[in-house]
Formats: sequence, structure tokens, C-alpha cells
Amino acid sequence: MSDDALRELYQDIILDHGRHPRNLRKLEAPTHLARGHNPLCGDRVTVFLAIDGDKISDVSFDGRGCAISTAAASLMTEVLKGKTLEEARTLFEQFHAKVTGGAPEEPPAELEEDVERLEPLTGVKAYPVRVKCATLPWRTFEAALKSGLGGDSASVKTE
Repeated sequence: MSDDALRELYQDIILDHGRHPRNLRKLEAPTHLARGHNPLCGDRVTVFLAIDGDKISDVSFDGRGCAISTAAASLMTEVLKGKTLEEARTLFEQFHAKVTGGAPEEPPAELEEDVERLEPLTGVKAYPVRVKCATLPWRTFEAALKSGLGGDSASVKTE
């Protein structure tokens, strides 16, 4: 596939997730949640997690933002559902390294497909201000993990 065709495919995926986000809903009884805000562009996201033992049994988000932020939250929730906390952290590290222009380590074989599903968003590394849009849901997810049990909330603000 040519670079132009691949870029167009990635753009289509981002637009689809931006217009028709997956897992855009509030969980009834989250075990963890956090709210994220990017004051630079106004993106707001709340990430809801249901963690059972060491697994993410359900994950969703609510909020509003640009197509990049919404698509990032949508794709993130798709790949995180059913993952262990360690796998989720590995996916975040992979994603963050790729969108910030870093060199991610080779992902474990069982996560390669999920890392590839996040690939459409890696083009934001060419637009530093958009990196914050793409990473806001992931930073909010990180804050939710630290929020503790019982639905206590945490907040994250990108600057």
C-alpha cells in the first residue's frame, strides 16, 4: 500500500471513530474513574473503568472534544477491554512512544494486533499541539488507574 493510501485509510479510521465513537457511555458502577481536560483546545473526557482483579472487564468514556481526542478515546477503549493492567500499561507506553516520536520497544506478541489498531493516531507526532489531544484519554486512563476503588475520581489536565 502506498504512503498516500495508508494515510487516507488512517484518516478514514480517525474520522469514523470521531463521528461514531465506540464505548461512549457512562458505566453504571465504575470501580475507577478520572476526568481529563485540555484547556488549550477545550477537550474534556471522563474515563470509566470496571476492574475485576487484574483485568479491565469494562471501559468507557464520556465527554466532548476534537475528532483526534474522540477517536483516541474510542480506539483506546476498544483495545483496553479485557486486558490485564500490565497489558494496558504496555499499550499506553507503546502508544505514547509512537505519538511523541519515541522509539517504542518491541511489543509482546499478544499485543501486536492492538498496537497496530492504534497506528492511525501516530500521525499526530507531526503536529505537536495535536499530541495532547491524542494522549488526553490515555493520561486520563492512567489517572483513573491511580484513583482507587469505589469510584473515587481523579483529574488530569494537559498543559
